[in-house]
Amino acid sequence: MSTKINPIEAILRDHPLMILDGALATELEKHGCDLNDPLWSARVLLENPEVIYQVHTDYFQAGADCAITASYQATIDGFIKHGLSEQEAVEVIKNTVMLAKRARDDFWKEEMQNVRPKPLVAASVGPYGAYLADGSEYVGNYGVTDEALADFHRPRMAALLEAGADLLAFETIPSLQEAIVLDSLLKDFPHAYAWLSFSLRNEQAISDGTLLSECAKVFENSRQIVAIGLNCAPSSVVTEAVKVLKANTEKPVIVYPNSGEIYDPETKTWHGNEACNGLDSQSEEWYQVGARLIGGCCRTTPRQIEQVSRKWRSNSQNRI
Repeated sequence: MSTKINPIEAILRDHPLMILDGALATELEKHGCDLNDPLWSARVLLENPEVIYQVHTDYFQAGADCAITASYQATIDGFIKHGLSEQEAVEVIKNTVMLAKRARDDFWKEEMQNVRPKPLVAASVGPYGAYLADGSEYVGNYGVTDEALADFHRPRMAALLEAGADLLAFETIPSLQEAIVLDSLLKDFPHAYAWLSFSLRNEQAISDGTLLSECAKVFENSRQIVAIGLNCAPSSVVTEAVKVLKANTEKPVIVYPNSGEIYDPETKTWHGNEACNGLDSQSEEWYQVGARLIGGCCRTTPRQIEQVSRKWRSNSQNRI
């Protein structure tokens, strides 16, 4: 195992909370991007990558300690279907990291405060179901072999790490099978760290029905998985889910829920009411039960991340 410092541990050593960014796709749509495509937000990488740079910058300015790259649905197989060569696909995937790093470094040159850590770049590794573009990341029963999953994920992980990501973000993972495969692939990259974030069926189980407590225990001895938690779940389930995780792991717990609306994979639209407007006040409750990395997922905004940052950074010395 590498002696490279675990970047999450480095931040949490000096700060009570690591603040993540929020939704990417929603912000891209606000900038006029059309995401009605199997590539989803990855389509913007081909058409207007500078908008992605701008969204990353917006979140850094809002106070995020971490940018999650635009690679969630950026896969070699997906880009080849879109007409790119394999090498072209690899270069586009690498560019997701380069855009976030450039936004981070440009921002950091202008950052005069000393109360926040230098932000990280977490390279998004979305699930196999995201490539299928049919909502499978919220079900997880793909019916594919471990080998197929490994072959799918390995080249993207290699490209993202080669581009210089600080760590990988295994996110919206719906099945224990896929999580185990991703963890095993990390051994091919001994210098790499990752967080592991599941999509949930409810407060007690991930999307494929496996108990959240079991998932936490499975990865407790993984040296390269350095945080574990949930994302793209409604905020209403977060508190109880964090309690389950905290009771079964010593790793930092990560939560970044969606807005609370319901996603329809058939129409690729959101319905219902938002329940995450008070992300800053909710973060207090989640922190109290054990969460140490907090941000937002689908439909959350830079404004909400700014509210979280104001709450935690201004009072950080009182919370350590």
